[in-house]
Amino acid sequence: MEIDRLAGRYDDLFLISRIGTQRGAVWAVLADIFQPGYAILAVNCRMQDALFLSLLDVSVVRRDTAEGMIHVDHRRGAMFDGALSNFTGLNSVVDLNQAACELASLVSRSAPVVVCVSSRFCLSETLWFLFHAKFREAFRRSYGIATVRQGDRAVKIHYPTSGEIRRAFSPFFIMRSCTGIGVAVPPSYLEPVFRKYPRVVRLLRLIENGICHVPLLRRMGDHMLLHFERV
Repeated sequence: MEIDRLAGRYDDLFLISRIGTQRGAVWAVLADIFQPGYAILAVNCRMQDALFLSLLDVSVVRRDTAEGMIHVDHRRGAMFDGALSNFTGLNSVVDLNQAACELASLVSRSAPVVVCVSSRFCLSETLWFLFHAKFREAFRRSYGIATVRQGDRAVKIHYPTSGEIRRAFSPFFIMRSCTGIGVAVPPSYLEPVFRKYPRVVRLLRLIENGICHVPLLRRMGDHMLLHFERV
């Protein structure tokens, strides 16, 4: 099985994610939220996430988002014990209210739902582009929507604020926490640059651990990790 094959590479995957993609910071939160024995719905998550959760004895059903909808077989019967949308999965969703409604119909009462979305303002990204005199790129997120190329397709990416997400989810969920991901640690596309300076990366991670929960700063990272509870 692929999960068994990947299990032997767990240490490498974890170390790589901590350096570049900030995935390790997300995993640290997931380990506290999802309990052994849970069965969760993972929307737009990679195999690394499923591998990590399986090592916590959490079973995962993976689904993708398409055209703003979360497609899941509602006939499966039992409700999920929680749900996860990791790294920009919901940024491609046009109607967050609809997404929240569908998630609410799929998880049990008091179930945790964790979403990781690209934030509207990323301090490290803005400073990087300003330093290189790329002013348009520096503020590309501030408009709330941007178009990116994926092969031959142009895809619209939305950058909702934490308040907008909270309001969209509020009929069904209460927000328990908000954690900044990549507040001091730079975005993953800068990994080739920062890999050359491991001491700098370690320092940035220490700084991030100290500021990722500060109310204003946690919204200035590359991503925001929002923990909701079904009510």
